[in-house]
Amino acid sequence: MALRLHDLTLGYDRHPAVHHLDLDLRRGSLTAVVGPNGAGKSTLLKGLIGELPPLEGRIDRTTARIAYLPQLSEVDRSFPLSVQAFVAMGLWHRTGAFGGLSSPDLARVAEALAAVGLTGFDRRPIGALSGGQVQRVMFARLLLQDADLILLDEPFTAIDSRTARELLLLVKRWHGEGRTVIAVLHDMETVRQHFPDTLLMAREKVAHGPTAQVLTAENLFRARQMTEAFDDTAPVCARGAA
Repeated sequence: MALRLHDLTLGYDRHPAVHHLDLDLRRGSLTAVVGPNGAGKSTLLKGLIGELPPLEGRIDRTTARIAYLPQLSEVDRSFPLSVQAFVAMGLWHRTGAFGGLSSPDLARVAEALAAVGLTGFDRRPIGALSGGQVQRVMFARLLLQDADLILLDEPFTAIDSRTARELLLLVKRWHGEGRTVIAVLHDMETVRQHFPDTLLMAREKVAHGPTAQVLTAENLFRARQMTEAFDDTAPVCARGAA
């Protein structure tokens, strides 16, 4: 297993957003995380990267390095940073925060930009890019992180269809290389066509397994009901408590 969650509860101010989640993910799996708005999908990713400590339960990882792609809306494009400098952050595991970039490092940055179709953009400021171009730049940074576990939060939202198709090819490339990829997605057709496994959430796990078996009308209806019925002000509870 690449990832094992034991009775995991995550939340804010002691209010659970992910509730008593048990999950095993195989190494090299390609998994979509889906569910209604408010189902805890993004919260789950924040827990996996350590931004949110568990309120209960634990996370066991067997992967050495994790790469995380936040939602596009969370990226601060006002910071005066060039595309080259932004992508080069993906090399921090080699260079350190204050390490200089060698000629081979700069060549790797150029190769990553070429892989996402942005050759010649290295000197442009991040703030001058379109949303789709920023998403390509973020994928280029992920390429350089060379991670075993890759977490993507809505990677194809608010970008044009051509960019989405080309970035999806990179996701499939990572899968083909045996990396473990988890992506929060909303487009069920993309999930059905391209993601072998799916986790359907409604604060809790509704279903997990092969996509065709998870995305049934019955499961999707149950997920909507569970999300609507969840009490946002409920305290953290112990499993099985009266």
